[in-house]
Amino acid sequence: MSHVKILQTVAEVSAGGPFQANWDSLKQYTVPAWYQDAKFGIFIHWGPYCVPAYGNEWYPRNMYQPGSAEFQHHLAAYGPQDQFGYKDFLPLFKAEKFDAAEWVQLFKDAGARYVVPVAEHHDGFPMYATTLSRWNAAEMGPKRDVIGELAAATRQAGLVFGLSSHRAEHWWFMEGGRRFPSDVQDERCSDFYGPAAPATGALNPGAWNNLDWTPRPDATYLDDWLARCAELVDQYQPQVFWFDWWIEQTVFKPYIQKFAAYYYNRAAEWGQGVAINYKNQAFPPEAAVYDVERGKLPGINPHFWQTDTSVSYRSWGYIEDDDFKPVGGMVHDLVDIVSKNGCLLMNVGPRADGVIPPGAADCLRGIGAWLKVNGEAIYDTRPWETYGEGDTPIPEGFKEKEQAAYTPRRHPLHAQREYLVCDQPGLAAGGMGVQGAGGRLAAQGRSHPAD
Repeated sequence: MSHVKILQTVAEVSAGGPFQANWDSLKQYTVPAWYQDAKFGIFIHWGPYCVPAYGNEWYPRNMYQPGSAEFQHHLAAYGPQDQFGYKDFLPLFKAEKFDAAEWVQLFKDAGARYVVPVAEHHDGFPMYATTLSRWNAAEMGPKRDVIGELAAATRQAGLVFGLSSHRAEHWWFMEGGRRFPSDVQDERCSDFYGPAAPATGALNPGAWNNLDWTPRPDATYLDDWLARCAELVDQYQPQVFWFDWWIEQTVFKPYIQKFAAYYYNRAAEWGQGVAINYKNQAFPPEAAVYDVERGKLPGINPHFWQTDTSVSYRSWGYIEDDDFKPVGGMVHDLVDIVSKNGCLLMNVGPRADGVIPPGAADCLRGIGAWLKVNGEAIYDTRPWETYGEGDTPIPEGFKEKEQAAYTPRRHPLHAQREYLVCDQPGLAAGGMGVQGAGGRLAAQGRSHPAD
C-alpha cells in the first residue's frame, strides 16, 4: 500500500473514535489487565549491526564518526566507508539458523509472557515485509519476514506479541557519513541512509536533551514515519508498540497523537488491550505506559510502568565477548520493579546467524528457574502500600551500574528465610511488597540457584 493510502486510512480511523488525536481524549486510555498481570517480557535487538558484532548496536552510526573506535575498526576490518559501507553488511546478514519457534520456546521457559522484537532500529532497516521501502529483511539479508515469523510463533506459544520502532532517530543517525567520503552520499542509497541530517543534538552533546533539534524533520519524513508505524499496526496487530526517546521532539507531537488514536481505535476494532511505551515526557502518563531504560523508579508509581534493560551490560545487539549480568541481580531487579507497579522487559541480542548466545540463553533460563518456584509472587499481582525495606538507593534511568547491590543488611527479608505461601495480606516476594491475587502471597529469601 502507498504512503498516501495508508495516511488516508490513518486520518479516517483516528477521527472515527472512540479515541481522538488529542491529549484530552487519549488520557481516557486504560492499561490492559493482561499487561499489568504479565510482569516479565522479552525485548529483541536483531539487525545487520550484528554482523560486525563490534561496539554496540550503534555501530551503523559510529562507523561513520571519525575518531571513534568503530570507525577505526571498520577501516581495519572492512576498508574505507566509500568502498564498504553499512549497506554492504546486508548480504552477510543471512540468519541461516534463525528459528522463531525455538526462540519463543526459550522465552517461554524464561517465564516471559510477552515478546517485543525491534521491527526497525535507528539504522533504518525494517526487519519485516514492508511496501514502503525496498530495503527490508524480507527482500534483503535474511530474505524472511522476521517480525511476521516471530508474531506467529509468539501467539502459537500462547504469549502476547508486541514490537518496537526506533525509526524517528533515523533522521540524523547516519549524518556522519556526510562529512567525509562514504556511501551515505551515494544517491543510489539515499532511500536507505535517509536524510542523514546534521541535527544539532546529534553533533552537540550539550543539546542532546533539547526538544527541538534543528533542522527539524520535514513533513515528508514525518508522514513516512507515521505510515510505517500504521503499516506495522495493521500488518502484525501488536499489543505493545514500543518507542524510543526521540518522538518527544516538538515536531512529532501531532504525529504521535494521530498514531495513538489510530492504534487505540484499531485495538478497539480487534477487541484487544494494547499499550504504547514511551520515554521521558513524550506522552502524558495517563495516555500510554512510561518506560525507563536501564534503570528503575525510586518508589511506587501510581501509573503502571516498565523498565527495559538487557541481559548484557555493553550492548543491546550482539557483540563478541559481551558481559552478561548475574541472574540473581536480574531477579532482584524484577522483584523491585514489580513491587513498584512496574514490569520488566529484558533484552537479548541474537547473533547474525540467528542463534541466541549461550550466555544470554543461560541468563533467561536462570530467571525462568526462579519464576517456576516464586512466580506466584510476581505474576497477576498488584503493588502493596510499601515496596521495600532498607536504604538501598535506586537511581532512575540509564544508571543501573550505579545502583548498590541488594544485601541481607539492607533488605533483611532477602536473607535466610524459607520460601512460604500464606494468606496474610502484605507479605510479599523477598519482603519487597507485592500483593498477590486473592491475597495469597509468596515470601522468598532463602538461597536459590538464581542468587
